[in-house]
Amino acid sequence: MKTRTLHSFELKVQRLWIATALLSAVACARAPRQVDLHPIPGQNVLLITIDTLRADALGIYGGRAATPALDRLAREGARFDFAHAHAVVTLPSHASILTGQYPFRHGVRDNSGYRLPPGTSTAASLFKQAGYATAAFVSAFPLHSRFGLNAGFDVYDDGFGETRDPTEFVMPERPASAVVPLARAWIAQRASNRWFVWLHVFDPHAPYRPPPPFDSQYATHPYDGEVAATDAALAPLLDDVRHAPRPTLVVVTSDHGEALGDHGEASHWLFAYETTLRVPLIITEIGSVSRAADAEVSDVPARHVDILPSILDAVALPIPLILPGRSLLPAKERRHAEQPRVSYFEAMSGMLNRGWAPLAGVIVDRSKFIDLPLPERYDLAADAAETTNLIGRDPTGDRTLAQVLSGFDAASPAARLAEDAEAASRLRSLGYLSASPVPKQHFTEADDPKRLVTLDDDVHRAVEAFVAGRASEAESIYRQVLERRPDMAIAYRHLAFLLARRGDLPGAIELLRRAVNAGVTDRRVVTLLGEYLADSGHTKQAIEMLEPLSNTPDADADVLNTLGIAYAQAGRRDAARRTFERVTTINPGSSVPLENLGMLALEEGDVPSARKRFEAAVAADPRSSRAHSGLGVALQKLGDRDRAIQEWRTAVQLDGANLDALYNLGTALAGNRMLADARPYLERFLQIAPPARDADRREVARLLAK
Repeated sequence: MKTRTLHSFELKVQRLWIATALLSAVACARAPRQVDLHPIPGQNVLLITIDTLRADALGIYGGRAATPALDRLAREGARFDFAHAHAVVTLPSHASILTGQYPFRHGVRDNSGYRLPPGTSTAASLFKQAGYATAAFVSAFPLHSRFGLNAGFDVYDDGFGETRDPTEFVMPERPASAVVPLARAWIAQRASNRWFVWLHVFDPHAPYRPPPPFDSQYATHPYDGEVAATDAALAPLLDDVRHAPRPTLVVVTSDHGEALGDHGEASHWLFAYETTLRVPLIITEIGSVSRAADAEVSDVPARHVDILPSILDAVALPIPLILPGRSLLPAKERRHAEQPRVSYFEAMSGMLNRGWAPLAGVIVDRSKFIDLPLPERYDLAADAAETTNLIGRDPTGDRTLAQVLSGFDAASPAARLAEDAEAASRLRSLGYLSASPVPKQHFTEADDPKRLVTLDDDVHRAVEAFVAGRASEAESIYRQVLERRPDMAIAYRHLAFLLARRGDLPGAIELLRRAVNAGVTDRRVVTLLGEYLADSGHTKQAIEMLEPLSNTPDADADVLNTLGIAYAQAGRRDAARRTFERVTTINPGSSVPLENLGMLALEEGDVPSARKRFEAAVAADPRSSRAHSGLGVALQKLGDRDRAIQEWRTAVQLDGANLDALYNLGTALAGNRMLADARPYLERFLQIAPPARDADRREVARLLAK
């Protein structure tokens, strides 16, 4: 591998460390064995990321879950016991893994509202340039192709469906048992080709519902059951590459961990303690390479930014000098280093979605500093559980770690609406914003997430109440949250959705207007406001509000779809069609713009075109209730009532709250004199259809259901 010069910032950190003598060096025991990881030109590369996997969850890391497949893989290579992510949510963390850059460099700071900039160099683009076949198989919505991680992949399989509303009540996903076979099939067809495959599995993520037999085996620890189920799903793939004629470098890590109640956090995203920041990391070469068991355990600090240099080094590809990480293949990099190892991390979702203080920090060897209004410092060598905050005990050490963090020059993300001057101007002219949206610059102890963690619990309780069918309870919880924190964007979005769902569009609009005037600068709030304005007949205002958000190269697909619907409702069908077609280029393979184009064709009376659009939407996402419902309408208009009824049945099975499908299925069955079959669908429609918005259809359903 080409010798690389030490990064200037690393030199600065080293000088700081030596000058202040902050801590004595931590003596890391040398590994009893040293595995021979070395470049093999042309070998395959398999990158496996397991969502929400704590470092201590795998059996070989001391976890309760039985994970024989991954344990064996770790014994065949190198296992890193002190590896860290740079973010605690899925999209930013995976962006760091694939680009080899910290979040403030690649620009993705949260799971929504961000897209990896076009042209960004990634593992996929570098391997593709080197002549490798590239494929990704991902399991959940935060990694949808719309967010830009698909660049450089020949195949980017994200066929888990799409979210249907901006509230994040439901996150589309698919289990490892469905995704792993897709990767196996693709790899099997390329036995003679070099390939780079990224496989992402989502199963350990909440809610924890392991499949049989793991549900009963881990009845009291369902998270561990999901970890064990994930291991079982991965086993056949690892056996495939183990017996392949060409060697394969396999890297296994997670994007972040899971708090499971530690430090008062139920899941992840809020804090950056070791339970969510520390990750497992396994690197091994298998296939034609023979490995001894119990090969190597390294406790040298490793980072997500080290993964891209490592996999490039493994196939003898040049490592871009701009990357802050280092290859972990050389044996010396897995032993105790003379210079300190430094890692940056952040958790920005609290700021961007709740209006709370941003969180950033550094780990220097085993010293950890968290920059918040109530700062924290921990000695991870002596206090791995982070129970004793050392801030104030050594002011010089505190200042030195703060200097190390400031040396990264990692600015907090700007409030997203504040970046859109045109959008803010439109909001003011429409009376929806009283002043310019200025990002909050000064945060106090009252904004520290440690003081606000109970509010996060409240949001989780509200979501659980809604999913369980207790919408009024969820509404009450959100109102209580907003009384305490009137700047929480997620509470406004969820509560507005609940109001609109029960037919109170004026109330939803007034609530969202109050949000932007309270300083909430989340684009999703403005997008939702535009959607509800259009639904209530104020299409001109909706269009004026949404157009500025669409006039950017990285315009969000949800904004564009909402704007297209507003154009259609205003009778501007050509503008609607152009907008939906734009979404198909930004988000190829998405069913949503195809569904919208199908509805537009129906409105124009072009039923054959509508049928084609809806069939394409069903092919793109077979689990889309809206696509099946629209196809049913087109088929009925073409005279095929039987097939229309089949499509509506499917739509209702997929989404029991699809009002159009319920009404159409009930009335079609009644028209076929199948009143007994029709009645349950009509009664369900009457139960949930808002009286103010569906008065005419409710009257028809009431008459037929008698």
